[in-house]
Amino acid sequence: MAKWLLIDGFNLAYRCFFAVPELTRADGFPTNALHGWVKSLWRLADQEKPYATLVFFDLGGAQDRLALHPEYKAHREEMPEALQKQIEPLKALTRAMGFVGIEQDGVESDDLLASQAVALAKEGHEVIVVSADKDFAQIVGERIKILLPPPSANPKLGWRLMDHAGVLEKFGVPPGQIAAYLALVGDASDNIPGIAGVGPKTAVKWLQQFGDIEGVIAHANELKPERFQEAVRSGADHLRRNLKLTTLDLSLPTVPTMLTDAKPAELFGLLEIMEMKSSLVEARARYEQPELLF
Repeated sequence: MAKWLLIDGFNLAYRCFFAVPELTRADGFPTNALHGWVKSLWRLADQEKPYATLVFFDLGGAQDRLALHPEYKAHREEMPEALQKQIEPLKALTRAMGFVGIEQDGVESDDLLASQAVALAKEGHEVIVVSADKDFAQIVGERIKILLPPPSANPKLGWRLMDHAGVLEKFGVPPGQIAAYLALVGDASDNIPGIAGVGPKTAVKWLQQFGDIEGVIAHANELKPERFQEAVRSGADHLRRNLKLTTLDLSLPTVPTMLTDAKPAELFGLLEIMEMKSSLVEARARYEQPELLF
């Protein structure tokens, strides 16, 4: 079976935007994220040599979760204007490079990516999810792994592959308990509050003892430290809501993926327009037909 690379588009785009020093075209149009994006996709393709690369973008589709928790992701700052300007050129470059861009109104891209990953794994394919989002740890399995980008604080670590053992080492619980773990401790990145005072060690201990959220709630009177017993009893509905928020929706239908070849002429044109000279040189070396080189 084949290897598929599934990329969390905005997660990687943000990292490229903040990792690359400010770069602009002669007229001031920002291009820093574009430079990082193109080189990152080439680096991933060279490193993993996938059969296909699917890039998932978020169009905004958290309605189900917002109905449960109106403050879901409400604290997130608006996308920087300089990055927002680069999103459409970034998508155009992605398509011209021969990678499949996937987006769908009304559906969070995390759910869409996770559903696609699980479906591919069930067909026997190997799936590598490229993202720093901890939510994806819950779908890691025999055929699904996460490729974590280099941490901003220590880029020398490079890209790291996280498998089942890696999830257990990082979080203290296996993939099947990640959603429950996040429900207990909360997820600041999505503005999901956990049980006040419950940290990773306590959450891990409870899940090791009682298995899941319903188990923790059912054994509230046995919880240690005792100060959390009343918090869990009175916060049972809060925990059940959290679990719905932190659990990826794997019921979504897979998106038909029409694999395409790179479009060199289109890519060269886009890189010229964006004045990305070094990337244009590399693109010509990668995509031009040898018989056309003189």
